[in-house]
Amino acid sequence: MTAEQFHHQLRQSELPLIAILRGITPDEAHDAAQLLVECGFRFLEVPLNSPQPLKTVKMMLDAVAGKAQVGAGTVLTPEQVKQVHDVGGQLIISPNYSPAVVKASTELKLTSLPGVATPSEAFAAIEAGACGLKLYPAEMLPPSVMKAMRVVLPKTIACLPVGGIQADAAQMKAYCQAGADGFGLGGGLYQAGMSMKTLETNALRYRDAWINSLKG
Repeated sequence: MTAEQFHHQLRQSELPLIAILRGITPDEAHDAAQLLVECGFRFLEVPLNSPQPLKTVKMMLDAVAGKAQVGAGTVLTPEQVKQVHDVGGQLIISPNYSPAVVKASTELKLTSLPGVATPSEAFAAIEAGACGLKLYPAEMLPPSVMKAMRVVLPKTIACLPVGGIQADAAQMKAYCQAGADGFGLGGGLYQAGMSMKTLETNALRYRDAWINSLKG
């Protein structure tokens, strides 16, 4: 997938939010994936420092039956990229920019979303073939900083702040006005051991916040 294709896909999505499910187990995979899809989520991430993450990715792919894209986060090496690819994963998301990881992802036609925090990292990732940019940690990149970066970045590269994003329409709106195309949601959405009922409550809160951020 090219950067332009991913940007268009994200723009067309009613809920351009990536659900980051750090710590989720295979036993929870099926129910969590179906629940999130029912709440409108179309991008699911299983960080590789979760228990049996590759098994969870595969189970989630089976559960969503093509209604969402599933992949891995905290991907740090080309070997891990291949492992995710081998179980059918579609997204490769990292906390950092690694040229080798981006290259391995693009060669396997996976969606590459490296983490960047500076213009230099952002442009290097784009040149390497990244499909979008994970602006991380967003706590260090408030809307004012993102706006300054967005001025010089290509309009066709998707930017997704990750880290400290709350179910807060005002916060989301501020980032969107600064040029965000969506968000990655971590601990505010899911925490290890959380009940499916709590996950559903959180997912709906984030969905409502996103919808409300588009108003006015």
